[in-house]
Amino acid sequence: PNMFKKIKGIVEESVTGVHRLYQLSKAGKLCVPAMNVNDSVTKQKFDNLYCCRESILDGLKRTTDMMFGGKQVVVCGYGEVGKGCCAALKAMGSIVYVTEIDPICALQACMDGFRLVKLNEVIRQVDIVITCTGNKNVVTREHLDRMKNSCIVCNMGHSNTEIDVASLRTPELTWERVRSQVDHVIWPDGKRIVLLAEGRLLNLSCSTVPTFVLSITATTQALALIELYNAPEGRYKQDVYLLPKKMAGLLSLATKTRSP
Repeated sequence: PNMFKKIKGIVEESVTGVHRLYQLSKAGKLCVPAMNVNDSVTKQKFDNLYCCRESILDGLKRTTDMMFGGKQVVVCGYGEVGKGCCAALKAMGSIVYVTEIDPICALQACMDGFRLVKLNEVIRQVDIVITCTGNKNVVTREHLDRMKNSCIVCNMGHSNTEIDVASLRTPELTWERVRSQVDHVIWPDGKRIVLLAEGRLLNLSCSTVPTFVLSITATTQALALIELYNAPEGRYKQDVYLLPKKMAGLLSLATKTRSP
């Protein structure tokens, strides 16, 4: 707490971190101004959409050596991450289903050519289940019990709570480590699922992040720090703010004019 007397502001890029800042602000416990970098366009589009569009394929290939053509995939959530995952898998010839509770995102998935389903409707037939909702217990033990043999289960969301992995650590199920970040969870009847990274983030655990994306998100944070530091007293109160559009615009312009 004593450090806050010397701090001019906070810059936060992660989804969960931004949620905590908004909670602190709502409760009146935020001591300094905070900049929400996560919802800035340059971060969301490059890190969440374009980066995940590449890393979903990279992570699945590195861990399973699978072929994507003809595979039935259900993507839970059609936010920026879900959009990237769906676009990549569709381009590789996969049959992609989408689950979504937000009506606008659901409409976007429909207009992009994806079939909207409830997870219970397709859980027995899909080859891959990918979570990217930012929620918890999206894939429950009941879903896991009904999956077909060799179904691949992974998470692209912001936390390891989307897949109920804790429910799989029971005496009747056997865990078999196949390779780094790949586990077979085996049922008494011999059925097994392929669990990647124990439900943690696939793109951070099993693939790489392009340096171009890292440079953009780091630069966005740096611009937010400069804005908070140079802002005249009184411009920013003890609340959470988005990076001004003029700052994001400068970064976008720099990205477009960057020489190869």
